[in-house]
Amino acid sequence: MTIHNQENSVSNPKSPETMATDAVLTRPPTVSIARKRSVPEVAALVVVLVVLIVFFSIKSPYFLNGDNLINVLTAIAVTGIIAIPGTMLLISGQVDLSVGSGAAFCGVVMATVAQDHAIGLAVVLGVLVGVVVGAISGFLVTVVGVNSLITTLGMLAVLRGLTEVRAGGQTVTLANFGGLGTGRPFLSIPVPVLLLIVILIIAVLVMRYTVFGRSLYAAGSNPVAARLVGVRGSRVIFTAFVLSGLGFALSGLILNSQLSAASPNAATGLELSVVTAIVLGGASLSGGRGTIQGTLIGLLIIGVLNNGLTLLNVSSFYQQVASGVLLILAVSFDQLRQRFSGRS
Repeated sequence: MTIHNQENSVSNPKSPETMATDAVLTRPPTVSIARKRSVPEVAALVVVLVVLIVFFSIKSPYFLNGDNLINVLTAIAVTGIIAIPGTMLLISGQVDLSVGSGAAFCGVVMATVAQDHAIGLAVVLGVLVGVVVGAISGFLVTVVGVNSLITTLGMLAVLRGLTEVRAGGQTVTLANFGGLGTGRPFLSIPVPVLLLIVILIIAVLVMRYTVFGRSLYAAGSNPVAARLVGVRGSRVIFTAFVLSGLGFALSGLILNSQLSAASPNAATGLELSVVTAIVLGGASLSGGRGTIQGTLIGLLIIGVLNNGLTLLNVSSFYQQVASGVLLILAVSFDQLRQRFSGRS
């Protein structure tokens, strides 16, 4: 009897599809363990943030000033509005490196249209351009099958070149559009910060309580198994790229409002800050891991560090060095985390 059962088990091995389905069906314990492991990581990030705040408050009497704290939040708002959909993309195993060029392009399109048409029409066109750019990237990745790194690197160059062409290599001035970037309609909180808070809350709820959020995790952690149980990975990834386009379009408009102009060189290197904040916040470059809350802590760490170094009169060149080192450390920590979690 025992031999007969063994023969059946050998003659009828589980197919890859069955094994993949079993992996998805048994995922809840793994997810709960991952969440437990993420608690110390989030706590470590909070400790780093608190240490930076204490250090800079001791070194500079102006750091804990209310206006300066608002400056920190305003500075991270532009990056944060892009980093939130960027986190969704990285969780799904994709990345968008065209966000800086995209923000500049949307800003220049909006400013040039505003010279001859109503501001409202210009804003709508600027946002639509971002959505279309995100849709093009999503199409190339999900339908054509081009790697997202290559796709968005190519889009980075294309959009920066189109920005220069559209602006004629010159800064485009913009009048009567200061409210979006500098207005303070509620409790003296700037509009960009309010937008960041609203987008943050919506994103947290989406990632935690909706099918779309769970599908992003599934597509990033095991795309084959996710497809076998009915998760349309291509659709959610395409949507995430569209949301990324919407995010950098809003950031481009905010930059226009803050500067009262659109520069073809605006947002240069913004993708570096975005990726640093996301990875520093605990998202994995291999996908399937990360939280919006972690990205927020990563943004705050970067914002506090940059603001504190500025108050200490540290050269902006050294601030760029610090940002690069922070990105390398974040990626290194991510690789070590994957290695040790794989051993366990």
